[in-house]
Amino acid sequence: MLTIFLSAFLFGAAFCLSPGPVLAETLRRGLSNGFRPALMVQVGSLLGDAVWAVLGLVGLSVLLGHEPIRIPLTLLCAVYLAWLGVQSLKDAWRLPVGTGESGQPQQGALMAGAAISLTNPKNIVYWGALGSALSGITGDTPSIANTAMFFSGVMSASILCCFLTAALVEGFRRASSPNWHRASHALCGILLLIMAGLALHGL
Repeated sequence: MLTIFLSAFLFGAAFCLSPGPVLAETLRRGLSNGFRPALMVQVGSLLGDAVWAVLGLVGLSVLLGHEPIRIPLTLLCAVYLAWLGVQSLKDAWRLPVGTGESGQPQQGALMAGAAISLTNPKNIVYWGALGSALSGITGDTPSIANTAMFFSGVMSASILCCFLTAALVEGFRRASSPNWHRASHALCGILLLIMAGLALHGL
């Protein structure tokens, strides 16, 4: 059981700490308003990841891989990422010099994280691999106890990464100058727009 938990923990940490739209939005929100909104983006993403993890473990993610579902989901993801990218570029433009704060409201951070996670078609593939990974670890059809232990390992890593990422963003916000904040907002906006384009290109 310990092997299952540790394997799942590493699996979850690798996914949560990898660069992507969730990290970009966490940075955008965190630079604007601090630790709490950055954490809320991460928690929202965690809720979406939990849904994909459950679907992956029970094998339902295969159904979501079909084009009638995948294509609309990809389009929705691309539109949302593009919208976030534009918002980030706006934040870079209107960030008051010398304050490091954009003055933007904190509401919606939780929903933003969840929306990014739930609409990202790559999560179908990634979390769908959970079932195969678990079968490879156990060498047989996983039992309910095996599945529960694997899920707890993934979620434990994800929760830890939520707080770690938010804390790192808050540390960067406090240590960096307003000019760095502007540059970071602009970079996040460009990355989000690129990710939106890549999502459309994948169709």
